[in-house]
Amino acid sequence: MILIIDCGSQKTPFIEEAVDLQMDYQTIGLSEVSQEHTVGKLGVIISGAPILITEIDYSKYLNQLAFLKEITIPVLGICFGHQMIGLLHGALPSRQKEDRDWQIIETLEDHPLFDKMPTEVEMMEDHCECISLPKDFVLLGVSDACVNEAMYHKEKPLFGVQFHPEVSGNQGTLLIENFVNICISYQENQPA
Repeated sequence: MILIIDCGSQKTPFIEEAVDLQMDYQTIGLSEVSQEHTVGKLGVIISGAPILITEIDYSKYLNQLAFLKEITIPVLGICFGHQMIGLLHGALPSRQKEDRDWQIIETLEDHPLFDKMPTEVEMMEDHCECISLPKDFVLLGVSDACVNEAMYHKEKPLFGVQFHPEVSGNQGTLLIENFVNICISYQENQPA
């Protein structure tokens, strides 16, 4: 089962639909979620949110999600979720031009998250902020609009995408399926 943390995005049902193609899921709201909800789950997906991190004190959200630094199962952050993963690891937020359209995402290396996808893939954006690449993360995807479109941690199974795969058609659904496959293989490779 995958835990979906709903941060108030209208797109969360599309995340649920994509995950449901492969696996059961449980959705918990951001204000209610805790580390206990991750017990027995294969992975976590954090949704986007109608929140501008450059305009608020986002420390309450970091406190709410601080348990992500402790858990060992794979985590995928989407948009706001991507930003939260980054901020928890020392990234800096910045304002940028509003981007609510399709963007070409260029992947910088072969990676299981982008398995069976071309090196340039169109994904839907819905943001006006981005984050710097945090320490111990590898830049995985870039676009003309945002430098840090996709990233992963060097040692932990942490992944983030600034774009919204859940509303990006077949390629976006494939990315979420790839994440679920990462969760399954991660589980299979854990010592008994």
